[in-house]
Amino acid sequence: MRRFSDKADFQVTWRPYELNPAAPGGKGINKLAMYNEKFGEARVKQMLPYMQQVGQQDGINFSYGGNVGNTFDSHRLISLAQKQGKQDELVEELFRNYFEQEKCISDHEVLLAVAQKVGVAGAAEMLRSTAEVEEVRADLRQFMPKAQQGVPQFLIDGRPLQPGAQDVRELEERFAAILR
Repeated sequence: MRRFSDKADFQVTWRPYELNPAAPGGKGINKLAMYNEKFGEARVKQMLPYMQQVGQQDGINFSYGGNVGNTFDSHRLISLAQKQGKQDELVEELFRNYFEQEKCISDHEVLLAVAQKVGVAGAAEMLRSTAEVEEVRADLRQFMPKAQQGVPQFLIDGRPLQPGAQDVRELEERFAAILR
C-alpha cells in the first residue's frame, strides 16, 4: 500500500472470523492440539514450518505453544477499537500476543492488557456487557461466508482474492490493475 499511497487512499478494516466458534472461552485449550484436530496432524506438520519460514521473512516469529480459545470477545474489542481509531494498532498487538508470545486472546486478562497498551478506552466495561455483540454478529454473518476457504481473506475493491496469506507482488498487481 505504501508503494501506491500517492495514487490512492487505502482503508483497511479488520473483519471477524472464527476458526472454531465452539471453542471454549477464557484460558482456552492447547493451540497445537486444536490445530491437529482441525487440520489433521500431517497438514499441521507441513503448515507450521512453512508459516514460520514465511513469518521470519517479515520479522514475525511464529510460536505455536500456548492456548487458543473462542475469539468472539477479541472481535468485540477490535470493533470497539475501530470506533476509537485504534483498530490496526490493537489487531497488531493481538497478533503479537497470540502468534509470538503464546498468549490466549480469549482470556480477558490478556485482552485488557492489550487494550491498555494500545489505549482503547472502555474495554473492561465492554467485556462485562453485551456491547459490540450485535456489530460482531452482523459482520460474521456478512463476511464469514466469503472466507470459508481460509484467512486472511482480502477484499480489494469489493472483490475477493484467493484466501490465505498473499504474496506482496500479487497485492501490488491488483492495486496496479485497479488504478489503471
